[in-house]
Amino acid sequence: MLIGLLLSGFFTFVELNCENLFDCMHDSLKHDEEFLPDGSHHWTTQRYWRKLNALGQEIIACGSLAPDTFIMSGPWKRDWQLPALVGLCEVENDSCVYALTQRSLLRNAAYQYVMTHSPDQRGIDVALLYSPYSFWLLGSHSYRIPLMGDMRPTRDILYAYGEVAGGDTLHVFVVHAPSRSGSAGATERYRLRVADRVCMVIDSIRVKQPQAKIIVAGDMNAYTNEKSIRRYVQEGMVDVSAGAVGNHGAKGTYRYQGEWGSLDHILVSESLIPHFQRCYIFDAPFLLEEDERYGGVKPFRTYLGPKYKGGFSDHLPLVARFQFE
Repeated sequence: MLIGLLLSGFFTFVELNCENLFDCMHDSLKHDEEFLPDGSHHWTTQRYWRKLNALGQEIIACGSLAPDTFIMSGPWKRDWQLPALVGLCEVENDSCVYALTQRSLLRNAAYQYVMTHSPDQRGIDVALLYSPYSFWLLGSHSYRIPLMGDMRPTRDILYAYGEVAGGDTLHVFVVHAPSRSGSAGATERYRLRVADRVCMVIDSIRVKQPQAKIIVAGDMNAYTNEKSIRRYVQEGMVDVSAGAVGNHGAKGTYRYQGEWGSLDHILVSESLIPHFQRCYIFDAPFLLEEDERYGGVKPFRTYLGPKYKGGFSDHLPLVARFQFE
């Protein structure tokens, strides 16, 4: 029985915005023209596979149990353990996630996954990778966001639940909230609508399981003090990523015009706090580059506008560690 294979000990959850993980094929129902070989970003198969392997390397590296001393020297180090769950934002479709888990550097990790199929106009979705040795998937569902006013179709909410070591059921939500494009204030109500929808589902879970163990994670496109994040806190969720920093200069998951900020969050239910160890930004040196204009370092991204840089992502991953007996 698979449940007998679930491993006890450290349980690592990773949240990562992949920065436009598109394949090179045109979807006639989506606006993905920028990321085609003849598009403005000249997105070729070579660049696509380089990015897949880069993301694979990044996810594997997030399994380091000693991130302050991490050296990329292979997956079988004594201070390394495969992340149990990886919540991904900005992935185009099933083809991309299949290639990432089955054909990239992650192919021997045995990850399985669930993902959304959203009405987002660019085709952007979210996904959850899970190791069947640490998380026994029991079910998953996507929740669509009802539109309001001039709100554009956005990413569905991904909900998955499964069993972890010790027999506990863990409920996980992966969220990629509407962007701040145009005006953060004008679009805040859209992000609040997403938060309301997640909290509604959390309420329904708690009716049957008052002490349910819950994680909500993703690119919320909001800072800690904004209304949509406060909505989760009002629901009894704890933002364990608030104040998270890295060990190599990162003071946020994202840097814009020299200023660090964290639009990515990991929130957990109070019932999960006894299992919580720590949360930090994984900023291994290979994920960073020098910020020549503003000083310090910044994420080594794939593109800067239409300019190809060949890096990993414009966001750094958040890592949360738990202990399940």
